[in-house]
Amino acid sequence: MTDNKPATDVTKDWQATQGQKSAATRLRLFAALSWIVAIGGQIAGVVLLYHHKFDHGNLPLLIGILVGIAIFAIAGNLLWKAANRHDPARASDKFRFFFQNQLGAIITLIAFLPLVILIFTDKNIDPQTKKVAGGVGAVLAVVATLIGVSYNPPSVEQYTQDMNSCATQIKAGQPTTACSPDVAAQAQEIATDSATVTAATKDAEHPAGRDVVYWIAPENGAKKSETPHVFHLCAGVSPQRGNGALRRCQNGLAPLMAETGPSPF
Repeated sequence: MTDNKPATDVTKDWQATQGQKSAATRLRLFAALSWIVAIGGQIAGVVLLYHHKFDHGNLPLLIGILVGIAIFAIAGNLLWKAANRHDPARASDKFRFFFQNQLGAIITLIAFLPLVILIFTDKNIDPQTKKVAGGVGAVLAVVATLIGVSYNPPSVEQYTQDMNSCATQIKAGQPTTACSPDVAAQAQEIATDSATVTAATKDAEHPAGRDVVYWIAPENGAKKSETPHVFHLCAGVSPQRGNGALRRCQNGLAPLMAETGPSPF
């Protein structure tokens, strides 16, 4: 049996909780609805332009449409950013990371540019209306787009680092300066599991216990086993992967996992 340690400790890789995923889904749904309304406002403005509604004025109506587009685009952008804080993408997945975090800016441009371009290029529109509405539309488009840009977006990698730092502080009894609300629950689970493992591994040779978890190495040095390796952590725990199983393990941990190597679960 090979004793190769994984390059990273995947037991401490941050994952969104079910509550965080649910919150992110709701926020993304509301963001999408806001963007749909913004794009719908643009479509209404384009239709009115083609029907020569602004050839002889109606500036307040056109300004109102542009402001409405901006309000719903900005609302969608803020909701989308909030969702990404609950369930961020991995920075290592560069395309998804960029697209997920800058989607608000992209949608905002889609919601504004066609209408603003039509305002400036329409030869029949009232000149004063074109000048004022075009300028207002351009400014609103820039502001809403800048609000949609994520300048320092969160990532799974960042949350993993913060979570592990937070867990270390909790275990050491230090001030939890690294414990943001996004990682605090997972960090507390790590600290709790660590205490459970330490208590379960106390013996004459190790009176303070050992904060050690084990893994079953794949056969023949492979990175992944062809068949799943499932084992009991202790008598009172059903076979399962993840840190959650450790919380119910009170004793008998070390003998059941001896000689298996550090765990990637």
